[in-house]
Amino acid sequence: MDMTLEFIWRLFLAGVMGTIIGLDREYRAKEAGYRTHFLVSLGSALLMIVSQYGFMEVLHVEGVNIRLDPSRVAAQVVTGIGFIGAGTIIFQKQIVRGLTTAAGIWATSGIGMTIGAGMYWLGISATILTLIGLEALSYLFKSIGMKSLMVEFSTDNKETLNRMAARFNSRDYNIVSYQLQEKVVAEKPVYYVTMVIKSKKNNDEGMLLTLLQEFQDITVHRLE
Repeated sequence: MDMTLEFIWRLFLAGVMGTIIGLDREYRAKEAGYRTHFLVSLGSALLMIVSQYGFMEVLHVEGVNIRLDPSRVAAQVVTGIGFIGAGTIIFQKQIVRGLTTAAGIWATSGIGMTIGAGMYWLGISATILTLIGLEALSYLFKSIGMKSLMVEFSTDNKETLNRMAARFNSRDYNIVSYQLQEKVVAEKPVYYVTMVIKSKKNNDEGMLLTLLQEFQDITVHRLE
């Protein structure tokens, strides 16, 4: 009974650690939130416990010499969690999204396995370091590097396209890809444009939308 309570405590603590990381992802409106991280951490802890203690009765059968690898089940968690991580990664028009969330799920699984193995303080420390990596590092280095944004818009003024291209090829922005499609609407040519733009990490979508409003003769259809 004492061991059962110990295992329940491990599952509970692993679930709490996973939820804490998941709340950060939920706050950032990422693909995997607190429920996903809770289940990943809890499931990993459970499989770690089963891997270590789930076959004890088999080992104590009299007259039978059985040897088991206690890490075999746990090792498959590392492989299996890759499928969940891959599901959070999206590739669209030269933009890759979800890599950080996938890495967070992988780290959460490791935390669950650590706590499932009974190494509580190591799991708690890893949770704290994971949050530092997700939040503190992002804040400290937000002015370094660039992130990708995609904008779709239309205009009937071709000269506007040249002015926009010149405006976005600046110090804070850089056009990665440019797709132009011309259609005739009401006997007038209308240009539909899809641009992938690299911007400084401290420039969010709101700032880009404000910048687009400088061009009065465009209609923004999508921004992400």
